[in-house]
Amino acid sequence: MGLMCVKQYDCSAIVATIRLPGDLEDTKMASITIRNLDDEVKTRLRVRAAEHHRSMEEEARVILREAVSDKKSGPRNLVEFTRECFGPLGGVELELPARGPMREPPDFT
Repeated sequence: MGLMCVKQYDCSAIVATIRLPGDLEDTKMASITIRNLDDEVKTRLRVRAAEHHRSMEEEARVILREAVSDKKSGPRNLVEFTRECFGPLGGVELELPARGPMREPPDFT
């Protein structure tokens, strides 16, 4: 089951099937159709899905699931955000310059 266009040549809508939590034997599925989807949004969804090695349909499910979840998934502060963004790149050791004596304060007389 994959994403399908509403019209043969107009891919401005996405049809997705969403699995609801429940017993596997009595699995209930909900369907949603998103009409009038901008081509740019659809293209970005396709690219995002490819980056995550998922189908567009699965990527749409993940986005919707994260958007309506109660818990926040992501950094809680600037330090966590910075580590999340730049941690995989590795760190660097910076040499601190030697400190000299303080200069004299300006005289405003």
